[in-house]
Amino acid sequence: MSVIFKPSPVMIDTPMHYCPGCSHGIVHQIVAEVIDELGIQSKCAGVAPIGCAVFAVNYWDVDMYEALHGRAPACATGYKRVHPENIVFTYQGDGDLASIGTAEIVQAAHRGEKITTIFINNAIYGMTGGQMAPTTLIGQKATTCPSGRSKEHSGSPIRMSELLATIDGSAYIARTSTHNVANVRKTKEAIKKAFQCQIDGKGFAMVEVLSTCSTNWGKSVQESNKWLEENMIPYYPLGVFKEV
Repeated sequence: MSVIFKPSPVMIDTPMHYCPGCSHGIVHQIVAEVIDELGIQSKCAGVAPIGCAVFAVNYWDVDMYEALHGRAPACATGYKRVHPENIVFTYQGDGDLASIGTAEIVQAAHRGEKITTIFINNAIYGMTGGQMAPTTLIGQKATTCPSGRSKEHSGSPIRMSELLATIDGSAYIARTSTHNVANVRKTKEAIKKAFQCQIDGKGFAMVEVLSTCSTNWGKSVQESNKWLEENMIPYYPLGVFKEV
């Protein structure tokens, strides 16, 4: 019998803790494949802050560090400056990167830190109970805005890729999605470029991945993928925003 799929050797064989329909597992496999294909496993380190992604330390067979909420870029900066020959990445959610850690990520990009950031944007706080995040769409319901986000009260959702692309220290900024196979492949291409950007010493790189959160959205897996395509992508357009 032919084998059509096998896990990356960078992935640790451990039970998955994410909710059914969560996109984190897809991105975990992509990151593992990229690390393996680039041949950087022995000199690679990742930083996972608080949030759904905090247990990423259990999935990748590379050095992993746990950071305080929002502080992954600072930890990655310290590691990279002490070990400039190694490859370091952060793996962050939107509540972490776009709210609690906004200053951290902006300043890392401003300094042109040679790190790679994987930014999972599912437009809501996941682990802590489904609260409104800076990326929650107008009208989208959350536990802290049960009637839907109001622009008058909370402002517009922040577009982090567009923001970071304006900073001189950014070398590669892209936004992708995981809602179908074609876009999963594009996500892998973008993440590989982001790691290659660091290998080439060009500067800060980030890939924002639009993802689903079926549990806190209150939708099935199929409904979540459709909702992402019809609601998130029009506001968060896919593509490369900067490439040096």
